[in-house]
Amino acid sequence: MGRHPNPRRVKIHRTYTVDEAARLFDKHKNTVRTWIKQGLQPIDRRRPTLIHGLELVRFLQNRRKSGKRSCPPGHMYCLKCRSPKRPAASMVDYLPITDTSGNLRALCPDCGTFMHRRAAFANLKVVGADLDIAFPQAKSRLRESTAPSVNCDSSPKAQAHENP
Repeated sequence: MGRHPNPRRVKIHRTYTVDEAARLFDKHKNTVRTWIKQGLQPIDRRRPTLIHGLELVRFLQNRRKSGKRSCPPGHMYCLKCRSPKRPAASMVDYLPITDTSGNLRALCPDCGTFMHRRAAFANLKVVGADLDIAFPQAKSRLRESTAPSVNCDSSPKAQAHENP
């Protein structure tokens, strides 16, 4: 399944028991009971504990939102430090993926690991505010090279043998 339960699997007009909610997300029943202790509101305090689907969706969405940390312009998220940081020396490389978007890559000033941030080429001025963005040239591909491949015999004798 996944680490984070997907709230779209919940039917909002249905009620779920603790066991049904656990099976829905492939979790243990105690996980759902922990959610109730953390703020998931059951319909009432009677047994069996019933949870309204709409309340389950709201709880899971709020839980996911609370764990997210937005990056302000000029910052990138460091996975090792678990916080948004300004890149070391404000230096960033833009690595294109498509014609319109790519990744920004920089070093974390605290731990030295690579930080990455997806950015549209058109939004680089907003996302990379006050950063020195470099556009490194891609390495040339073998097929674009004028020199023959090392494992290719381009001697006239070999070519004559291929074209009898």
